[in-house]
Order: sequence, then structure tokens, then C-alpha cells
Amino acid sequence: MPAFNPNSFTDRLQDRNKARAAELERAKKRAEAMKETAAERAAERARIARERDQRQALREAEKKAEAERLEAERRAAEEERLRLEAEAIAEAERAKHEQMAKYAELLNAQKAARDARYAARKARQKR
Repeated sequence: MPAFNPNSFTDRLQDRNKARAAELERAKKRAEAMKETAAERAAERARIARERDQRQALREAEKKAEAERLEAERRAAEEERLRLEAEAIAEAERAKHEQMAKYAELLNAQKAARDARYAARKARQKR
């Protein structure tokens, strides 16, 4: 046996319609409140966007400055490397010339000793 229901079908329809009307009224009030603050929210969004763009521009400027600094350091290191390389080459050339001069001096001394022995031998043979 069904339970006793004091509400009739029309009562339930009226309650439903009242609830819908109340929900519609609340939605209209929220929409009006949103319209009133729309300009403020748009201004806030624009301010946030400007600040974001400024931060992004600042980051890009910092990144560019860092890249320029790194490039300058790289160029300076390359110049230093080339300078040291040139110094090493010059030092090697100087050492090579010095060694060649010592070798030439040794050869000249050996030749002078050989010539002296030759001259002494010739002098002994003439006597």
C-alpha cells in the first residue's frame, strides 16, 4: 500500500516552479553583481597582463645581458688562449734557434779542433 502523501501533484509543480523562479532570481542577481564589477575585473586583468609583460621584458633583458656577458668572457678567453699559444710558439722558436746556435757553435768548435789537429800533423810532417 502506498504511503500517504499530503502534497498533491499541483503542489509539487508549484514548489518546483517557485524553486526555479528563485534560482533564476539568484542567477540574475549574480549576473548584475558581475556586471557591476566587470570593469574592475577587466582593469585588474589588464594590470596583471602589463605586469606580466614587464616581468617578461625584464627576464629577456637579463637573459640578453647574460648572453652578452658570456660572449664577452668567451671572446676574452679565446684571446687569452691565442695570446698564450702565440707566446708558446715564440718560446719554442726561440728555444729552437738557441739550440741551433749551440749546435752550430759545437760544430764550429769541432771543426776548429779538427783543423788544429790537421795543422799540427802537417807541421810535424814538415819538420
